[in-house]
Amino acid sequence: MPHTPEEILAGVWHWSAPHPKIRVEVDSYWLARSGVLIDPLVPVQGGGLEWFDERSGGAASPTAIVLSNRLHSRESARFLARFGCGVHAPASGMHQPEVRALGALPYEPGSVLPGELVAWEIGSLCPDDMALADAEAGAVYFADGVVLGWSGGRRGDGEPELGFVPDGLMDDPPGTKRGLLAALATLLEGVEFEHVMCAHGGPLLGGRSSLEELVRVGLR
Repeated sequence: MPHTPEEILAGVWHWSAPHPKIRVEVDSYWLARSGVLIDPLVPVQGGGLEWFDERSGGAASPTAIVLSNRLHSRESARFLARFGCGVHAPASGMHQPEVRALGALPYEPGSVLPGELVAWEIGSLCPDDMALADAEAGAVYFADGVVLGWSGGRRGDGEPELGFVPDGLMDDPPGTKRGLLAALATLLEGVEFEHVMCAHGGPLLGGRSSLEELVRVGLR
């Protein structure tokens, strides 16, 4: 995964970085057209926070941060201190101390957020687990409800598979998975998109068909 931000779709940038607490690589996104950061960590290569000034020429620096769940504040405080970004977090996760410390504004399922992102409730793993639909990019950004490559499996084209977090991270694995599958089926029915963007595992461009297969197999 890239440690320097790279443009994966027009105006959509992605990078990976080691999480300072859990010590594994996680994934962040920047929507350059609107200046919106999703679940941001500071890039470890390419200039860190300065990369955004150099990329934007100071004219379109990060303007807002959207957290896909309460646990994804990551290094938002550093962006907030540097750029003065407003922070948006799920209303059901506002009890998290790190979220409150950021002065985050709460959002609900169905909210239209900066960058014209629309919040969809995934839940099941936790009440505040969301997906963010980006109609302009034809993409959906997932919190923890869908991960890429964690199972180690590969699709026929060699790309890693979409799946769920390990059972050990679920209170009731069978019930949690049923809830996730139902929420994903609703999302697929309600949103037109082609690309799956995971906070854990990175982007799967053209990944809608893989998500459809995950739901189809899981609901049997």
